[in-house]
Parts: sequence; C-alpha cells; structure tokens
Amino acid sequence: MSDAPTTEQLTAWITRFAELVHEHRDELTALDSAIGDADHGSNMDRGMTAVVAALTEAPPDDPAALLKKTGATLVSKVGGASGPLYGTLFLRMAGAVGEGFAPALRAGFDGVLARGKAEPGDKTMVDALGPACDVLDAGGSVAEAAQAAADGRDATVPLVARKGRASYLGERSAGHADPGATSTAYLLQAAAETLS
Repeated sequence: MSDAPTTEQLTAWITRFAELVHEHRDELTALDSAIGDADHGSNMDRGMTAVVAALTEAPPDDPAALLKKTGATLVSKVGGASGPLYGTLFLRMAGAVGEGFAPALRAGFDGVLARGKAEPGDKTMVDALGPACDVLDAGGSVAEAAQAAADGRDATVPLVARKGRASYLGERSAGHADPGATSTAYLLQAAAETLS
C-alpha cells in the first residue's frame, strides 16, 4: 500500500486491532504467564480499549493526529514494556504516515528498536515487526506483510529470550511464542483486514 492511509482507514485498523487483542486476551496472557509476568493480554486489552474510547470521544482530524493519540494513550495506560514500545511505534508512525503505510511502519519499527534495544532473534515483537516491514519495503502487500509477521511470531517459539522479563528464564523461555511478537502479528492481521 503505497498511498497514505486515510484517517478512516487507520481508525478501522486500530479498532480491529483492539478487537483482536480483546478476542485473544487470554491467549496473550497465557503466553506471558509462561515466560513473562502474565499481564500482556490484560495490559494490551486495557490500553486498546482506552485508545478506542479516546478516538470515539474526540475523533482526530488527520492520520498523524490519530496515530499520536493512539501512541500517547498506550504510553499512559499500558504498564510494563508494552506501553512504551507500542506507544513509540504509533508515535513514530505519526511522523511518517503522510509518506504511506510502509514508510510509517518502518519509522515505527525504528522507534521500537531504539527504545527497546532489541535485535532480531531476541524473542520480542521485533521478530514479527521486522519481517513485516521488510515485505512492505520490497513492495509486498499488507496481507503478505501480515503473513511475514505471523511467520516471525512462529519463529520465536524455539528461541531463548535475550531481552525483557523472559530473558531471566534462560533456556526455559524456549518452547513458547513471544507474547509481544504474537500481539504484533495481530496488529498486522488487523492491517491486512482493513488496509488492503
């Protein structure tokens, strides 16, 4: 998707992501209870519910304002690492959304890398978000990017975590999908359903 997404399209994307997080809240929490502190599902659900409420109460005028409001709400409402990381993703996207969805997502990804200091293979959301950005940068569709994110999530299962709370578990973190990579895969699934 080379054209810049509209405010309406982005609203549909964020709303669908909130629905997916809510639907998969227990799954995200179960993944996080295995290798984290068991709050990723509840934190993300609370945060995305707050985002949808904020966007409904005062609909933003343009795509950048919408992404800024989404990011700021997540930073203020979501605890742990997820709030700052997802908040940074959307805040950085706001600065580049006029260039198109792919450049915006890449800007968001760069923000996540800078904030989280994680690299590919560390068993984090980076492992799902990076491949999705690579597909979009190469001219692939949002649906192909969503598949790349899902593949990236699945690739975290055998990994030993090197970042975040899961890294404290060492070898015991292997055998589970990363919760952040899993929610990121839902973010891209929502994009495929609403922006394609």
